[in-house]
Amino acid sequence: MNIHVMTLFPEMFDSLKSSILGRAIKNNIISINAVNIRDYAFNKHNKVDDYTYGGGAGMLMQAEPVFQCHKAIIDCINTDLDQNIKIRTVYLTPQGTVLNQELAMELAKEEELVLLCGHYEGIDERVLEETVTDYISIGDYVLTGGELPAMVLIDTISRFVEGVLNNDESAMTESFSEGLLEYPQYSRPEIWHEKKVPEILMSGHHENVEKWRFEQSLMRTKERRPDLYEKFENTHKKDKKGRWIRNI
Repeated sequence: MNIHVMTLFPEMFDSLKSSILGRAIKNNIISINAVNIRDYAFNKHNKVDDYTYGGGAGMLMQAEPVFQCHKAIIDCINTDLDQNIKIRTVYLTPQGTVLNQELAMELAKEEELVLLCGHYEGIDERVLEETVTDYISIGDYVLTGGELPAMVLIDTISRFVEGVLNNDESAMTESFSEGLLEYPQYSRPEIWHEKKVPEILMSGHHENVEKWRFEQSLMRTKERRPDLYEKFENTHKKDKKGRWIRNI
């Protein structure tokens, strides 16, 4: 998977070249290409912002540098592929769809993905209309720029790209994968600060362990995220044996 990031601060994305993502990049499973929008400015000072029409506080990123940066990325992709395909372009904004596991899994299927990071008071609406296919938010709060949300998105979707994680099941057993929070987990030592690992986890009975984990996920979700628990109840029902199954 190739991820192209349009940003005013490409150096911020160097921090992704470590740990799990760093290994995936080294193994050519994913690539992260951070492109500086300032390189496509049309003035000697590489200025990319200006005052907004209608007044108001703050500056706005201009349309032309963003457009030319996006065009250069798309042209390069299509040249490499020797064809013209529609490339999804994501604008990171509080006004977008809130990122969740399902959306991350969907984006992870893309071979090429472009991310656009805004700054100042945002970006001229006209270039967004011409280039952006998806508007995504990482939460209902405002940050100083789109770089941190872009990094969150990259980390989230990369986990679903085949080969990124050592254990292929890891991404599918974590919180939200089944609409529930993840169950509590334990490691050695068996007793720590007078707290003992639950006996069931040392029983060696895999079926009972899985049942316990599912029950713990239900309890934790109900306690900490009642909104998710309600959604789970609405999409599942219990069969005659008391097991939860998805509604058809």
